[in-house]
Amino acid sequence: MEPSFSIPPEISFEQAIALTEDLLADQSLTEAGLESAIAALVQTANGARGFFVTFLTGDYSLADQPTAAVLQGLRSAPAPVADLLTKNLAMGTAMEITHRRSQTPDLAAGSARVQRRSQQLIQLLQLPALQASLQQLLTSVTSTEGAYQSFLSRWGYDAEQRQAIQQAIATVSGPE
Repeated sequence: MEPSFSIPPEISFEQAIALTEDLLADQSLTEAGLESAIAALVQTANGARGFFVTFLTGDYSLADQPTAAVLQGLRSAPAPVADLLTKNLAMGTAMEITHRRSQTPDLAAGSARVQRRSQQLIQLLQLPALQASLQQLLTSVTSTEGAYQSFLSRWGYDAEQRQAIQQAIATVSGPE
């Protein structure tokens, strides 16, 4: 019998991280079980945040080569998935620069991994909500307004980081 991953509606961020770690380590889980568990996780804000922080940063081959089950599970919640992947693309890109500046190559490599995995998921998912979020991020990166301006301001990204984010968006969006 397949293990069941029950997602409480009031799951905490920490619980979501732990559950995602268990989920990604479970070799006995079927593709249907994996899809169902991911879909349940990304339905809640904390579940989605916990899933992505674990999936994008952890040492999981599934994150480098996501299966159809992973993609279908993520497609079940287009709005939160689009927002979090957009933010992770920006953060991974900007933080790689921060870590290179501070001469911490291991941390820079981790940020590059988040950027690479985010880009790959964005390209594989092909969600209209993702393209809309990326366009909103591009507007915020290239101006002082837009839906992601408070996010960019909160993290204090400088001109070099904003330029790198703009290039990362172009990589997954293609020419306009």
